[in-house]
Order: sequence, then C-alpha cells, then structure tokens
Amino acid sequence: MAVQVRRILLLITDLEIGGTPTVVRELATRLNLMPHVKCEVASLSQLGPVGQQLRGKGIQVHALGGRGISNAFSVMTQLIDLVRFGRFDTVLSFLIHANAMAGAASLFFKRGHVRWLQSIQTTQPSPHWHWRLQRRAHKRAERISVPSPSVSRVANQLAGIPLNKFVVIPNGVDPDEFKIDRVRTGGSQVGFIGRLDPIKRIPDLLHATKILGNSIDLHIFGAGREREHIQAEIRRMGIDGRVTLHGAVPRPQDALKQIDLLVLPSSAEGFGLVLIEAMAAGVPVIGTNAPGISDVVKNNETGLLVPVGSPPELAEAIRRVMEDSALRHRLIARAQEDVRERFTWNAVIRQYAALLEIESIEPPVVG
Repeated sequence: MAVQVRRILLLITDLEIGGTPTVVRELATRLNLMPHVKCEVASLSQLGPVGQQLRGKGIQVHALGGRGISNAFSVMTQLIDLVRFGRFDTVLSFLIHANAMAGAASLFFKRGHVRWLQSIQTTQPSPHWHWRLQRRAHKRAERISVPSPSVSRVANQLAGIPLNKFVVIPNGVDPDEFKIDRVRTGGSQVGFIGRLDPIKRIPDLLHATKILGNSIDLHIFGAGREREHIQAEIRRMGIDGRVTLHGAVPRPQDALKQIDLLVLPSSAEGFGLVLIEAMAAGVPVIGTNAPGISDVVKNNETGLLVPVGSPPELAEAIRRVMEDSALRHRLIARAQEDVRERFTWNAVIRQYAALLEIESIEPPVVG
C-alpha cells in the first residue's frame, strides 16, 4: 500500500534577513529530510534573501507579491489556490500578517480538510492593532506555537488567547554551524546583531559605549528604519570613531567572528535567536531582563541580564565581562552547555514534528 506523503506549507509575512525567517528556513530544511514529508514555503511579499537561500537548498518557495492593502485580495486568492491545488494538509503560519491571511483563507475550506496552525513570535506590545487582529485570527487556528513562555503570557493578555491553546517550541541552532574562527585580535569588540528598530533600544547601547570611553569599540550589524536616528545619536554623543555600522549580514557567523561580546538591549523579544547563536559560537552575551530574553539567558550563569533602559548598568555589565576573564570563560562554557541541552535543532524538530503530527520524528541529519 502506498504511503501517503504529508504536504506542509509554511507561510510567513516576508523572507528578509531576520530571526523568524531563519527559523522557517531551518524548519523547512529539516522537515524535507523526513520520510514521506514534502514541505514548501510561501511569503506574502517578495522572495527575499532567505527565499533565495531556500531555493538554493532545493525547497520550493512561493512569493505572493503582497504590497499591503492595495493587492491584499490578489494575495488572498493566490494563497487559497496554492493550498487547494497544492493539496496541502497542514498550513503553519508565522507572524501576524500571515496569521491573519491564513485565518481568512481557512474560511474557504471545510473544517477537517486542512489543519491550520499559527505561530506568534513576539512580546512587543505595539502596534496595538496587531494584537486586535490576532485576537480574531487565532480563532481559525487549532494550535499556536510560541518560542517562549513569555510570548504565551503576553498573547493571552493582549489578544485573549487561552493559555491551553499554546505549545512552546523554542528556536533552535545547529552548534556545529557556529564553530567559527575569530578574525579579530583585540578583546574589546562589542557587537549588536539585529533589526535597527526602536524596540531594540540601540541608543542605550550607544550611551553605554560613551560611558565606557575608549575601552571598547562597538559594531552594529543590521538594517532598518532606525539607521538615520542611530547615526545622528552617534554624532551627537561624539563616538563616531568607536562605532561602526556594518549593515545587514547574510550569515550571523560573519558578524560573530568579529566580536568578543554580544549585547541585546531590547525592551521586548519573542526569543532572541541571536542570543543562542552567539552562545553556540562561544561569544558571551548580555541582554535585558525583558520578556523573551529572560527565558533564554540565565542571569550570571549563561549570560548577564540588566534592567531595560539603564545605560549605566549596561556599561557596568560590559565592563565586568571584558575585565573579568574568569567570569567570561564561565559564562561561555555554561552557555554552550545550555544550548546543547535546550536549543539544538535535533531537540526542537521533535517538538515541531509532534505539533505537525508527523509520525516519524527521528532527528534528520543536515549536511
């Protein structure tokens, strides 16, 4: 008797460089290595660099060409046709726009013909209309995956989603992919990797850099709408010679090999994938005691946590890690151990397989 092939569609708002697109790329790659599973990816907008990476792996990617409200009907029609004619049995959507579009598309299918699952990846409270939309969208989903307990609590509070509807599946890394060779010689290179967005509170890190004087150099890797504001703050603080804006990097390893310490000063994160990437690479981390980050970093064990919005305390934490070699080496060793225990893809893919009701959950080997 022929074995039925599972057909799974991962739907995401976009495939630009970022934490959630990276999760989708890695999930699709591993699902396609499982027997009797065919996984494809769809972006509501353009193909994007992560879409190019997926196609380079031989994974089929559908770019629906969304441009906001102006062609939302066209995108919806394409999505319905894709699910119907692609004979997908499961759709797992990521992020609010994709969740809302999937929720609307599900109305055109009989219940039980397609499983509709959603994923929420943020604890960011604004814009408020995102949560109002998610309050409606979640009703069309059977289950909702979140990367941390913080996300489920925030989504329960802001969108009224019942806590028993959530399944917590952390983000994952392959530690072997983060065995990197250092290219720098100094021990004073501090880095930020991520979107240049107000929620990241990069000016706090600039203030900490000013407080620390000439003892550190700051490297900012990423692109986003805050770039001009950050440039203006750098000039205003007179730290032009000690801060470098590198722009986006296609691989986090390219940034991690240039720094001695990673700092994530956000006021909220769903998880903070870059934290476990740095931890796996042997780069110590400092984060804020904010939702999402505090689920990943164990204070004084796998990294240091400081209050949100406190540049002096952030500067002191940076100084401690840079000057105390015993602390630095202890944080690095414990962080790498913690990644292997909690955040490897071999463990994470089993949890996704259970959510997707895939019978064979042997961890695939990624070459």
